[in-house]
Amino acid sequence: MKATDQLVHFLKEELGIPSGAISLALRHCEQTPNFLAMTLWQYGLVTLDQLAQIFDWLETV
Repeated sequence: MKATDQLVHFLKEELGIPSGAISLALRHCEQTPNFLAMTLWQYGLVTLDQLAQIFDWLETV
């Protein structure tokens, strides 16, 4: 499983981020999927606490 797929799974299953929000963020960061978490936060689709959880998760992968 690709890292991006793992991240999307984490966002959906662990944080409850809607698929539509993830799709929107992925469209806006197609060239740099590493910025998915920041894009979600930039558009107000995750809170700062969720962003911190995402970064914590990314450190363990």
